[in-house]
Amino acid sequence: MKRFLIAALFTFATASAFAADVGISISLGQPGFYGQIDIGDYPPPRLIYAQPVIVQQVAVVAPPIYLRVQADHVQHWDQYCGQYGACGQRVYFVEDSWYDGVYVPNYQKRHNNHGKSSNSKNKGKNHHN
Repeated sequence: MKRFLIAALFTFATASAFAADVGISISLGQPGFYGQIDIGDYPPPRLIYAQPVIVQQVAVVAPPIYLRVQADHVQHWDQYCGQYGACGQRVYFVEDSWYDGVYVPNYQKRHNNHGKSSNSKNKGKNHHN
C-alpha cells in the first residue's frame, strides 16, 4: 500500500509539472492580448488618459504608441514600462472595452481570424494574461 501511495504521489507531481509547461498563446487581435496595438486606420481608441504617459525623457521624439495593459500596470507604469519596452516612449493606454468591442472584431474581420487561437508563439508581446 505504501508503494502505491508513493507511486500515486510521484504520478501526481509529474503530471503537475507537465501541466505547468502547457502554455496558451494569445496573439494581437484576441481578447486576452496585452501589449502594443497598431492603430492604423482603425477607429480612434478610447483612452484611459487624454495625454500620453512617459517615464523617461529621450532626446529623439518618436510617435506615441498605443498599449493595452492591465489596470495595475497603468497605475504603476514606472514599474511595468520595461516589460513592454516602452519606458522611453510616449504611451497612450487604450480602454479594455474599446479593444474588446472595436479593435478585436475589426482585426478578426480583416485577418479572417474569427476568435481562433494561434498555435504559433506570441506574435505580439503577451504580458500577464
